[in-house]
Amino acid sequence: MDDIEVARRAIKGDEEAFVTLMQIHKEALLRTALAFLKNEHDALEALQETTYRAFKKIGTLKEPAYAKTWLIRITINYCQDQLKKDKRYVRNGKSADSAVSDDLTQLELQEALSILSADEQQLIYMKYFQDVKIKDIAALEKIPEGTVKSRLHKTLRTLRSHFEGKGEMDHV
Repeated sequence: MDDIEVARRAIKGDEEAFVTLMQIHKEALLRTALAFLKNEHDALEALQETTYRAFKKIGTLKEPAYAKTWLIRITINYCQDQLKKDKRYVRNGKSADSAVSDDLTQLELQEALSILSADEQQLIYMKYFQDVKIKDIAALEKIPEGTVKSRLHKTLRTLRSHFEGKGEMDHV
């Protein structure tokens, strides 16, 4: 049974399928939470809360093909709420993924991401850390694919200009 069929069954109320769906996407959700919260304990708590929220709302997921993106969105929203609540919104920890070139240290990555708005950070995490497809981001955000591409381009341009003169982001 593929991911879409598992999601379809979970949407219809099959609890076993829901558990399977969460197992399929557990690693991606944990990486997302770690990227935002910077420690394993908080990330595991975020995963638990994501599971709870997703279980309560699984019936509202309209398109089974977007289950992973939907779950990542729930995780990101929870993490952002926690960061705002804890007043830890400035990110200063380890990167959750090695998607960034070795030229950038983790501290430089965090500095770069901290100059972005929460929406821009979310877009970067979904696209480059979780490898969510542009069409899936567009569906999740309920905006055209062209708008997603435009926002990604603008965000990358912002990062480039931040590092202009440092020679650290020539490859972006």
